[in-house]
Amino acid sequence: MIRPADEVLREHGVNPTAQRSAVLAAVAKNPHSSADEIAEHARTDLGSISRQSVYDALSLLVDSAILRRIQPIGSPALYETRVGDNHHHIICRECGVVVDVDCAVGFRPCLEAADDHGFEIDEADVAYWGRCPTCRTTTTKN
Repeated sequence: MIRPADEVLREHGVNPTAQRSAVLAAVAKNPHSSADEIAEHARTDLGSISRQSVYDALSLLVDSAILRRIQPIGSPALYETRVGDNHHHIICRECGVVVDVDCAVGFRPCLEAADDHGFEIDEADVAYWGRCPTCRTTTTKN
């Protein structure tokens, strides 16, 4: 169930505005969307919203730990509401669909590097790449 955007914003100490609420609602309904896609979805709620307002809202929501920003190689930044865990993503090389996947084994195993070079590691960004079931079926039939 998707919680009301205003409630989530207030819970994180963020003043709810129509733009912020529309952007958050758009991401909640359409995870792994780009800023341009989020703007299109937000416009259906608001009627109009500037690109700059969308970027400003996204930046604030990421900084407030309400949204997570990911940037797969060769892709624009994508946004999602699943924060606070160390999940990863599977990305289709053909159509670009992105799917969440929990950590491969145990609790945050990716945070234990073979050699941390003295770093205190607090996050890992893992992306699995391949072809989704739809693209596999389409390619096989051609």
